Amino acid sequence: MKKIATFILSIIMACSVHAQENYKTLTKEDSVKVYRGTINYEVKKYEDSFKNKKPKNIILMIGDGMGTAQVFAGLTANGGHLFLENFKHAGFSKTQSASNYITDSAAGGTALSSGYKTYNGAIGVDADTVSHPTILELAEEDGLSTGLVSTSAITHATPASFIAHQSSRNMYEEIAADFLKTDIDVFVGGGYKHFTERKDGRNLVEELEAKNYTVLKDIDQIENFTEGKLVGLTAPEHNGRAPERNGLLPKATEKVIDLLSQNHKGFFLMVEGSQIDWGGHQNNTTYITEEMLDFDQSIGKALEFAANNKETLIIVTADHETGGFAINGGDIENKIVEGGFATGHHTAVMVPVFAFGPGAVNFTGILDNTEIANRMMKLLDLK
Repeated sequence: MKKIATFILSIIMACSVHAQENYKTLTKEDSVKVYRGTINYEVKKYEDSFKNKKPKNIILMIGDGMGTAQVFAGLTANGGHLFLENFKHAGFSKTQSASNYITDSAAGGTALSSGYKTYNGAIGVDADTVSHPTILELAEEDGLSTGLVSTSAITHATPASFIAHQSSRNMYEEIAADFLKTDIDVFVGGGYKHFTERKDGRNLVEELEAKNYTVLKDIDQIENFTEGKLVGLTAPEHNGRAPERNGLLPKATEKVIDLLSQNHKGFFLMVEGSQIDWGGHQNNTTYITEEMLDFDQSIGKALEFAANNKETLIIVTADHETGGFAINGGDIENKIVEGGFATGHHTAVMVPVFAFGPGAVNFTGILDNTEIANRMMKLLDLK
């Protein structure tokens, strides 16, 4: 396993090319092309030890659009270290959908949530539009607590694919209504308007409150919540970029883990760093790097819990890579990343898979994205 992890890290390290340009002499800031370090956080080392071979809890963390170059951009920008370095089991995931060589987030998310390939744009249904239960729904049925956290609208493709079943990712109001068909314990993300400003006239916030959910809009209020079923709808649509979010993703990750872990039977949680993808679509190096750092700090919150709990498996992966992102130059000491791009869209390359905790050995080597779902379900005895 150490050889595989070393191989993955060597691929990531290969993305770094020593800059020939003296960045300190640049007179004009070009933050779209070049990230200059403004963030610094301590990366702790955690021992990957556990009580049993199988986990009681699983935290799946999806860096939307995150390839190996995105990971190394974050590593460079934090002076050479990420919380991801604690993950000693690593591999790659093939991301192709049932309809396309290059997947989208809906098909990619559905593969990771249900173990079924589907066409681009589909949410929680297979290529014949047949619904299949997701790992979140199966965990609910088995008495585990469940949760979703996202920096996008909670009705967006990736989080939606864990809880909704619709033929199109653009059916936001229908996806929001699907949340009412479940007993999910906690979800935090944007998308408030999809629950209240609806064509059918329903006010889903009132319906959620009638089902004993507390609905909050502010991360400070969410942090102070201590017990019960929680909905955090933190923006009318999508949340802003990382510097504007007041630490929403790491704070929400920590709080949701705290709430879900009150169930002694166990829990399943999906956390999405949504906007790594958006930085790739915009061909914006700074956007990608800031989002990668924010996502890694969220990973740090999950790691702190898992290392102490010793019954929690964390899997970090992506639904696809975005932008054909490359690192054309940089400087670890000065936290500088110079990026380049092959496209403004998704690409077909494999994406990394990292695992920590009981069962981590099952997520090494080259996997199909559907295998990640299937192996998580098996480890939780859901199939």
